[in-house]
Amino acid sequence: MRPQVFRWLLVALLTLVLVYACADRKVASWRESNELVVLTSPGPLTYTPGAQDNGGEAGAGFEYDLVSLFAEEAGLKLKLVSVGNYREVAQALKRGAGHMAAAWLVWHPGVANSEFQATTPFFQSSHLLVQHEASLPITSTEQLAGRTVHVVARSRHADLLAGLPALNPPVTVQEHPEWSDLDLLQAVAEQRIELALTDGPILDIAQNYYPQLSATLQIGEPQPIAWLFPGDADPELVAKAEAFLGRVHKDGTLVRLKDRYFGHVRRLKQFDVVQFLERTRSMLPDYRTQFESAQARTGIDWRLIAALAYQESQWDPMATSPTGVRGMMMLTEETADRLGVSNRLDPKQSISAGARYLADIRDQLPETVKEPDRTWMALAAYNLGLGHMKGGLAIAPSTEADPDSWFEMKRVLPLLSRPEYYRRLKSGRARGGEAVIMVENIRIFYDILTRHEPPYIPPKPVAERKEKKGDKKGKKRH
Repeated sequence: MRPQVFRWLLVALLTLVLVYACADRKVASWRESNELVVLTSPGPLTYTPGAQDNGGEAGAGFEYDLVSLFAEEAGLKLKLVSVGNYREVAQALKRGAGHMAAAWLVWHPGVANSEFQATTPFFQSSHLLVQHEASLPITSTEQLAGRTVHVVARSRHADLLAGLPALNPPVTVQEHPEWSDLDLLQAVAEQRIELALTDGPILDIAQNYYPQLSATLQIGEPQPIAWLFPGDADPELVAKAEAFLGRVHKDGTLVRLKDRYFGHVRRLKQFDVVQFLERTRSMLPDYRTQFESAQARTGIDWRLIAALAYQESQWDPMATSPTGVRGMMMLTEETADRLGVSNRLDPKQSISAGARYLADIRDQLPETVKEPDRTWMALAAYNLGLGHMKGGLAIAPSTEADPDSWFEMKRVLPLLSRPEYYRRLKSGRARGGEAVIMVENIRIFYDILTRHEPPYIPPKPVAERKEKKGDKKGKKRH
């Protein structure tokens, strides 16, 4: 064996030993450490790691956001420990490697289990059999006799299939230890495998990446998702979690969080997704450089700018509407003049100006509006005009809506077309419902682009590179 290969194997082995050693170590009391150690398993529904080590954004995910809010309310520092699949999470929790687990875990209230305690469920998740749209649809479990169903390794989906009534010949379950949930569904879309079992919310997300996916059979009943604690957990911590979930359910925080991650994923028709994916291959490469330049100037992700441009013009630089807006970013003549655009049909000028306009709008929204709601509202204002958007924010309190929440504003903006509301406003009537639809479509296009297109990292300025080079030379002299 070559020395270099041996060294890599040794490093990998030591890493595994350290990981399992950490997982076996019992955590200190949350009261003493002022830290909440949460066991999780990365995935589309739980936690997607960010680029914190490189100075980037923190992770994201529905359950990650929910448990982050809980830790903040409890006055504890959150520490996430990524363990693996759900079985490994449960085993680590039994060993005391975490104070609680948030990993899309199924729990049936009322079922006696001395090993764990659980909160009231906060989500109901269905399990769907997925196949390619070109396949003959399977509509009953009897049709699975003699078939092979693929699942992510050691997932609860294998257990669900094992619990089906006996079939002759039996169904074969093929587990894939190296695949994620989205890898599994990609294999179905590419017809490398025929059948897969996955969670309903994951399929909703994946169908925007792979519109050829189809589901015609639900396996079992929807399963309740909850947070789990060790059987001997501190009753006060469990009570805090239960009280928190009760509050976020009552005050609308939970439904807003569900909307943030899942509220927009089923808006587009299959044809729209197919057409968008085709144009990302045939048209997007011609304009990628301009979108990246716009990001470098404004700090807005080039993929979001591209998603906005597609919604506006379907990436047609010659697009013109009956209302007089023109070009890739569909700018009005007034906006173009203000931003120094001499030719709205020039895609380079249009993309740059549209991105700057979006950034300006975002900066002018109230400071109380936080991300990502701030970006969604800025996109709505791009369509409506900032005056109409501010009009919507002004009437929100009278409708008992939170003007800082995009979820709440989605029901307020359509009111701008009704006389009893727009007559109160200096900005007058507006088609707020159209703006809501536009933003939700952009969110889907953006999700698709973040799945298929890499982020753009602008090159560092020459002066900064020279400075760092000088620092290295200085260190050598010492």
